[in-house]
Amino acid sequence: MSDEPLDDVTSLRRRLDELRTEHHDLDEAINRLAQLPLGDELMLRRLKKRKLALKDRIVAIEHLLEPDERA
Repeated sequence: MSDEPLDDVTSLRRRLDELRTEHHDLDEAINRLAQLPLGDELMLRRLKKRKLALKDRIVAIEHLLEPDERA
């Protein structure tokens, strides 16, 4: 008997933790950069865009792990 589904869930949970950590780190970097008097606006926009993309991936994985009751 294979544990593939369990391995998939474990892998998804691990990836979710990694993405959440990266999202948090980006949030801190954005806050630090925004506080600089001459902050790099282009870098700030790129970091915010990356943060939004990470959030989308986090939500997608959360839906895979905990499907909507109506589905």
